[in-house]
Amino acid sequence: MAAPSAKAPLAAVLGCAGPRLDGDERRFFRDADPLGFILFQRNCQDPDQVRALVADLRDAVGRADAPVLIDQEGGRVARLKPPHWRAAPPAADFCRLFKRDPDRGVEAMALNARLLAAELADLGITVDCAPVLDLPRPDGDPVIGDRACGDTPETAALLGRTQAEGLMAGGVLPVIKHVPGHGRATVDSHAALPVVRAPRSELEATDFAPFKALADMPWAMTAHVVYTAIDPDRPATLSPEVIADVIRGHMGFDGVLVSDDLSMGALSGGLGNRAGDCLAAGCDLALHCNGDRTEMAAVAAGCRPLDAAGLARVARGAARLPGAPAPFDRDAAARRLAALLEAA
Repeated sequence: MAAPSAKAPLAAVLGCAGPRLDGDERRFFRDADPLGFILFQRNCQDPDQVRALVADLRDAVGRADAPVLIDQEGGRVARLKPPHWRAAPPAADFCRLFKRDPDRGVEAMALNARLLAAELADLGITVDCAPVLDLPRPDGDPVIGDRACGDTPETAALLGRTQAEGLMAGGVLPVIKHVPGHGRATVDSHAALPVVRAPRSELEATDFAPFKALADMPWAMTAHVVYTAIDPDRPATLSPEVIADVIRGHMGFDGVLVSDDLSMGALSGGLGNRAGDCLAAGCDLALHCNGDRTEMAAVAAGCRPLDAAGLARVARGAARLPGAPAPFDRDAAARRLAALLEAA
């Protein structure tokens, strides 16, 4: 294994190009030394290959505990797919069951979260970018839609907490997203910059509420959305006002704050500037997902080492996980989950 870095890692989470690292990519990660990595479907062929890739990524930076993230929500946002992995349901299925039978809805969400955690932990993946706490609206872009844990603040908070705690019980850290709320966006931030014009009082009573209720969670991901009532000029990811006043202040979130993907169409300017600006605004980590080496080099050049506050937040998050997950019968859990969803 490579020698551990003597300095703090780069305040970045980076993707990789394919299912295996080539020599140039390995050298790039060694030199850049990002805190962690994120996997996408292009990186995941079968379980043995994913385990080997995860090990190679950690070996490249010389840290066996480097976080490895994935978006494994279930439904249409799932990087691990059949035939090698379970087709997990979208969050909306648990919300519908909850409305009919709250106890069964919570039980089903908890079972699914433990199954997700078991599937990820088996591969060495330690962070799942879920739950989605955004509140979908009829006039909103469908990018959130059935990914959301609830359509009311109360339901989103309850089912979101159930999913997050189930993930942690199985040894995987959750990432609440997209803080402070993407549900009102009328365009998809992957393609363009959404602008939300609702007054702050309305946002606090609705969109912000699930995130405030889960402010004790270890990680959160920002929204590339402008909230004109707080900062009319910059999206949350790049806004010191939104991060300090709303996310750290009103919500009281003091966990690891990672940007959404900096290569998304909502943001403008060079990638190095985007990375530097999100960190200057108060994000702990800059996220870049597509594995393009030229883009990653620009992001790395725009980043700084993770500061003391960020290092402390990462350590506190890691300490939330059990030393060893409690015994869990995956087959029995999958059968019970199927029965609950079939009854719904």
